[in-house]
Amino acid sequence: MLGTLRKMKTELQQPVKYHLSLGEQLIELNPLIGQTIKLNYTGKIFCVHCQRSIKKSFNQGFCYPCFTTLAQCDMCIMKPELCHYDAGTCREPEWGDEFCFQPHYVYLANSSGIKVGITRHTQIPTRWIDQGAVQALPILKVQSRYISGLAEIAIAEHVSDKTSWQRMLKNLQEPVDLLAKRDELLSECQEQLAAITAKFGEQAIELLPEEKVIDIQFPVEQYPVKVKSFNFDKVAEVEGVLQGIKGQYLLLDTGVINIRKFTGYEVEFEA
Repeated sequence: MLGTLRKMKTELQQPVKYHLSLGEQLIELNPLIGQTIKLNYTGKIFCVHCQRSIKKSFNQGFCYPCFTTLAQCDMCIMKPELCHYDAGTCREPEWGDEFCFQPHYVYLANSSGIKVGITRHTQIPTRWIDQGAVQALPILKVQSRYISGLAEIAIAEHVSDKTSWQRMLKNLQEPVDLLAKRDELLSECQEQLAAITAKFGEQAIELLPEEKVIDIQFPVEQYPVKVKSFNFDKVAEVEGVLQGIKGQYLLLDTGVINIRKFTGYEVEFEA
């Protein structure tokens, strides 16, 4: 099968159900665990937005012009607290209206250890699965992406906001009492959150005391002891026994590959 890679599609089942998205084709991956698979990069890359053929991708699948002009590629997507919409300099104000000015959630997750993160309400639980989190808990619902970024910064003073992908793939995280950690963090950040509410209004931040912890199981038969990562830009052919899938990684007995990193790459898939 030949096509351009997209981020793997997931369904929250126990374990998570994965499909490899290859152009218009969806390949169910869970039944292939334990079998040899091969991905052969043809040398072609296509921008995921404008579809033009490119030699190098930026920001996981974009051509350089799209990378420098699309709002979804701006720095404020990675760091929402840098939002410059109110300054009148948003790259695509209409895109910002649709995607940034909608409810966002601040959450705690256990991927390589406990972390804080943010996501749009439409990306729950996909965001947690993509990060390889084994536990997740929404703790705040906020009015906009900008406000979620401000809340995340306050909480990140007390807990990490990043995932160690190597540790996540080795499955080294320990179980965490996320409910207790939520209460502890909200207490520690009470003043900062109150300041945000004072500036943006009482409706800006909603506490979520009734939310329950989501447990996530991944389809993995064997986790790697040492993490060797494949890179299509250096080695065109990746082959090995599929031992599992976690986050956006295929875990092979020969190494791991981050499918999302190579979005837009044309690949031939065999199993």
